[in-house]
Amino acid sequence: MSLFRFSMLDPYMEPLRLPQGRLATKPARATFSAPGSSFGSLNSIWPFFNSSPFRAGGRNWHISYRPKGSHGGNSDFISFYLALDDVDDDPVMAYFTLSLLDQDKNPMPSYFPTSKMNNFSGRRIFGYEKFIEREILERSEHLKYDSFTLRVQIHVVKETPSVLVPPSDIQRHLGSLLMSMEGADVEFLVGGETFAAHRLVLAARSPIFNAELYGPMKEGTVTNTIEIDDMDAQVFEAMLHFIYPDSWPEMEQEDESAMTQHLLVAADRYCTQRLKLICEARLHDHIDAGSVSIILALADKHNCSGLKKECFNFLRSSTSPLVVMEAEECEYLTQSCPTVMEELNTIFLERNLEKAKISEEGIEDNAHLTIKD
Repeated sequence: MSLFRFSMLDPYMEPLRLPQGRLATKPARATFSAPGSSFGSLNSIWPFFNSSPFRAGGRNWHISYRPKGSHGGNSDFISFYLALDDVDDDPVMAYFTLSLLDQDKNPMPSYFPTSKMNNFSGRRIFGYEKFIEREILERSEHLKYDSFTLRVQIHVVKETPSVLVPPSDIQRHLGSLLMSMEGADVEFLVGGETFAAHRLVLAARSPIFNAELYGPMKEGTVTNTIEIDDMDAQVFEAMLHFIYPDSWPEMEQEDESAMTQHLLVAADRYCTQRLKLICEARLHDHIDAGSVSIILALADKHNCSGLKKECFNFLRSSTSPLVVMEAEECEYLTQSCPTVMEELNTIFLERNLEKAKISEEGIEDNAHLTIKD
């Protein structure tokens, strides 16, 4: 049995053959863009768009994207179908996984279904009529500039195996566990709100939760509630949404900078290193004159060396590093992060020395011109 696996992040992308029969793909992405300001602006009753053909398992395929469903019964949904372009009398047995990705290219917990084994040489097209409600996608942060990212994994089987092993779907199961909270055995009171959770899940994902729930720091029982006084309920809920399915939680775009800062603090507190690094990477995109002092202090306090370096790079590129920040911000950094202010003063002196050097060179050039005349 030969099993071929293909990750289609771009309709134009070709699989690259690697040694020992493995397959890889070029690092790229595919976005399906809807004309106009929203999906609802499309004029046709049931419009559809086909991706450019791509190859997987020695076959040619394309994705059919239908932003208003495929018929009147599912017009509130977005439909996706995988279609075989080749005409072949021999059976083409395959199953596939469609994954709606978040901004970090991770599958959204409820939206990466895997199909059953299908014979594409007969019907030639299979998919999901109700992949996601259009309104849900429009409200989510995963729709940017009327586009989103879909990953397609196709598994073509040359011979039907006696046992078919599907790809891992643990993220989907953990996401469902978070939504249902079936079997929850611990509660947290945060900011006046109560959150149910599973001790084993939290302990497996965070050494701090492990110590609090099972170690010497153990607190709370099945009947007791653990209180967390110094964290907002919204931040704790977002952290839970990362802990369970291991994907970035949904949030309003205008709130992302502030929420990410709070999540970074929470991630550092509970030693969820991957979440901390994701927060650090996302805050890179939010560094500006209005936020650099806060982000710099945060990076210094929570040992985020990469984020701290980006803040200093931003200040070095500014005309006057200390003018970028208000007097209150400088005072705050002086009191809370004295070493940071020392580095800022060094940058300021280096910039002044550079300006002085440039001025001296200009004076020397003018003097040489005067002597020549």
